[in-house]
Amino acid sequence: MTATPTTVRPLWIVLLAAGIIVGMAMGLRQVMGLYLRPLSMDLGLGREPFSNAMAMSNLINGAGAILAGAVADRYGAGRVIVAGTICTVLGLLSMYAAHSPMDLMVAGLLLGLGVTGTGINSLVGAVGRAAPAEKRTAAIASLGMASGIGGFLAFPYAHTLMEVYGWQVSLVVLACTALAMMPLGLALRGRPQAAAPGVKVQTLREAFAEAFAHPSFWLLTAGFFVCGFHVAFYSVHLPAFVQDQGLNAWVGVWALMAVGIANIIGTFLAGQSARVMQKRISLTVIYLARTVLFLGLLYLPITPFTIITISALLGLFWLSTVPLTSSLVATFFGTGWMSMLFGFVFLSHQVGSFLGLYAAGRVYDMTKSYDLMWWISAGLGLCAALIHWPIKERPVARILAEQRA
Repeated sequence: MTATPTTVRPLWIVLLAAGIIVGMAMGLRQVMGLYLRPLSMDLGLGREPFSNAMAMSNLINGAGAILAGAVADRYGAGRVIVAGTICTVLGLLSMYAAHSPMDLMVAGLLLGLGVTGTGINSLVGAVGRAAPAEKRTAAIASLGMASGIGGFLAFPYAHTLMEVYGWQVSLVVLACTALAMMPLGLALRGRPQAAAPGVKVQTLREAFAEAFAHPSFWLLTAGFFVCGFHVAFYSVHLPAFVQDQGLNAWVGVWALMAVGIANIIGTFLAGQSARVMQKRISLTVIYLARTVLFLGLLYLPITPFTIITISALLGLFWLSTVPLTSSLVATFFGTGWMSMLFGFVFLSHQVGSFLGLYAAGRVYDMTKSYDLMWWISAGLGLCAALIHWPIKERPVARILAEQRA
């Protein structure tokens, strides 16, 4: 970037601040599934309006990721984090006051804008630029690990608040909790470092043109669509699915906590795997594993042990896709427009999230079953595994020329 940089901060400060913000943001987003059943029943709206609102939240998050990434790449992540925090608080308060499907849609829109500014997609560039190339995948993996820790802590926190105060008051408490993200943004404020002397600064238009002409970028983007479909559908609808099977509500809470815990391990392993194997191979393995686990929900007896075990195994392959996918973007094009280009890939992820939630709400209200959704999820997992295999894991000609210079 051409702007004069502000103070260069140690990597550990950047990772700590970004990790806490991502953990809180993703934790708050993941607990929304706990509200599906009680909110839908109390408001008498059925599950489709809430599911559609969460689908809209994911779609807005994806659409905003490109703009938020471009702003973060050009001016720094601080102001994006402040805006995202404000939208998160307003979204939670809007859900607290909701009485109609339109109210829920407004809440979903605000929550989507909120996580756009505070989630992984906006901060991946700041972390990627702060870390040297040999540590970049592992550094980005720490954001996925932070997301898992956030989910692990957020589920019992939100569940306890709901049990003690009811779902409405709990949303107000969560809104107050979200305000803590704002001061943490100070550690990530400031413009990115200027380009080295003699290196031509790539414009936004040039960055898009280069990425859109790269076949492996499109394969990566298509594969990330499936990740979004899986994650959104499972995290929002699993609590309701568990109770539909006659199991206690705590099974869904513990299952999603198991996802969060295992996600920490899986994301760490994904970050380390880049040292010993190509990222495209790791991504292929991840999606094949998801396919098998979704089939398990169709053929295995549904018990607390089954649900929690499958969730824990699925957690190993949850956000482990993020460091691998985002690092491939940096491998292809460098870190100059990393947040923005990953934002485009992330848009595909959120379109998948939107369709996963929309389809789940629609399918359930029509069939009173999630069986078709498990089949679709397994089929998409297999497709994603095949899509990642032919990716060519090497820099574009511009990066190779800069490395030789």
